[in-house]
Amino acid sequence: MVLNIGCPVWACDHWRGSLFTAKASREDWLKQYSSVFSTVEGNSTFYAIPKPSIVQRWVDSVARDFHFALKFPRVISHDPGLRDSGKETGEFVDLLNILDAGRKLGPSFLQLPPDFSPDQFSVLEKYLRALPAYLPWAVEVRHHDWYDSGINEWRLDELLRDLGIDKVIFDSRPLFSRPPADEIEVVSQKRKPRTPVRRTVTGKCPFLRIVGRNQLSDVTPWIEEWAPVIADWLQQGLTPYIFTHAPDDRFAPEFARMLHNRIRSFRPELPPMPPWPGEKPSGLRHVQRPLFE
Repeated sequence: MVLNIGCPVWACDHWRGSLFTAKASREDWLKQYSSVFSTVEGNSTFYAIPKPSIVQRWVDSVARDFHFALKFPRVISHDPGLRDSGKETGEFVDLLNILDAGRKLGPSFLQLPPDFSPDQFSVLEKYLRALPAYLPWAVEVRHHDWYDSGINEWRLDELLRDLGIDKVIFDSRPLFSRPPADEIEVVSQKRKPRTPVRRTVTGKCPFLRIVGRNQLSDVTPWIEEWAPVIADWLQQGLTPYIFTHAPDDRFAPEFARMLHNRIRSFRPELPPMPPWPGEKPSGLRHVQRPLFE
């Protein structure tokens, strides 16, 4: 029974003194992050394809059972809309092979732009069928016509099932559940989409991205909704990848801990989340938090 849960980033200066030790340097952040969480979204790869030496450094920095879920570069997904991106795809796959060789690779997710509609299904199908089948993939669609509860949705789901590719579940309902409480939430509500939420599973690694609030008590209803669903995925022998977002990244780790604890109330055999490095001051005994607060 393996639950992979993590945040959208591993680098946040505000985590010093909580997730990170108070004096942690940037070079320490990934190592300390991976001592607690088993996965992370690699959103930085959306903006630029890193050098192989950097990816190898990631492999060498993380805990044994850690997995990266890298986002496809925009020069593949957005700028050309998957067309004429063979060179860039090859470069990206080369980096994934480094992670795969180090046993640190989770599903890499292809986030399609909002204007990529079902009218381009054949483009998507051709691209996905050309990807190396030995690597794990996930796809996130944002155009609302993909969620028609009809032929468009069915065709996509069947394609992903046929290829063993996971369908990304994106849940921004918590973010939009009430007006923004601060300027960061104002920006987040302007940027994040409001796509319909499905619980569809098309592969072996259900992939959930959930966007919460900066006031974490506001997210409780969705923790209550998703925890038994995720627990059921675990019971089925699936390997979920769960990513907790907050408008302000400083709150993402605690959101993940709250959700993890609630999942454990349904699956007590799930190991507890490890202590946070910043919460283990020298000479003091760490107190394990209860399953759910």
